Amino acid sequence: MLAVGIVAEVFGPHGEALPGFDFALCTDRPGPVPTDLGVPLTIAHGLDRLAGADLVIALPWAGFRTPPGPAVLDALSAAHGRGALVAAHCVGTFALAAAGLLDGRRATTHWRFAELLARRHPAVAVEPDALYIDEGRITTGAGAAAGFDLCLHLLRREYGAAMANAVARDMVLASHRDGGQAQYLAAPVPEDCQDERLAEVLAWARTHLHEPLPVADLARRAVMSKRSFARRFAAATGTTPHAWLRGLRLSSAEELLETTDLPVEEIARRVGYGSAAVLREQFVRRRGVPPRSYRRSFTSTP
Repeated sequence: MLAVGIVAEVFGPHGEALPGFDFALCTDRPGPVPTDLGVPLTIAHGLDRLAGADLVIALPWAGFRTPPGPAVLDALSAAHGRGALVAAHCVGTFALAAAGLLDGRRATTHWRFAELLARRHPAVAVEPDALYIDEGRITTGAGAAAGFDLCLHLLRREYGAAMANAVARDMVLASHRDGGQAQYLAAPVPEDCQDERLAEVLAWARTHLHEPLPVADLARRAVMSKRSFARRFAAATGTTPHAWLRGLRLSSAEELLETTDLPVEEIARRVGYGSAAVLREQFVRRRGVPPRSYRRSFTSTP
């Protein structure tokens, strides 16, 4: 039920300010479908609904240890074969593996079942520490709340950081996340950090990105030694101060590239890089494209 709520929340309606999606739940046997909460869902659409889908997400189900029926596996293979994006959340990854879509690819699932996935499907390179793994037209995600990370990543990848950030704000979530199963994309810390002193310092850092922000200065502001600060930071965020700052700078640069016509040099200055060349180097290394190419792909300015 959690997985259904996650995908419905991300891809469901968010008001007139954001574009909507044609969202539907499908099953091989339409009608009442039991859930882990004991409340059945009435699913109106059969597998034929997948024929026109641009994105198909396989959700976790209680009987994942037994492969889905041939009709489900054929529908997933057909969707991938015609060019749709295919994803899976939590043990939904077992359905993609059973369909043969993950052979020779990296994939993840809930950490508790990663060993089982690897044992049953040795052709799949299982990486249990990832929150999600993007293999192009196939993306897999970890369990529980990591479904939000998966869905927001897909939204960010296809529509840009501004869109993903807007949807995340609507859901009162951080649009990027480190920690948990060690997400690959560097990202801002979760907003619900329970360490008040640390949270205040990180909030201050967000508004002072144009400054160098060495870790020693952040530690002094938190009234901690550098070692204690690093330890508390890792406990609260699952990453290092350096990686967190890098992710925050790049995320801010993405949004400025999408939503403004500021020169790249000015964007570099605003997010704390010494020059456009340094921003470009980091952007290419972490995002795979230079800033100007990213702007051409996702700009929302005239």
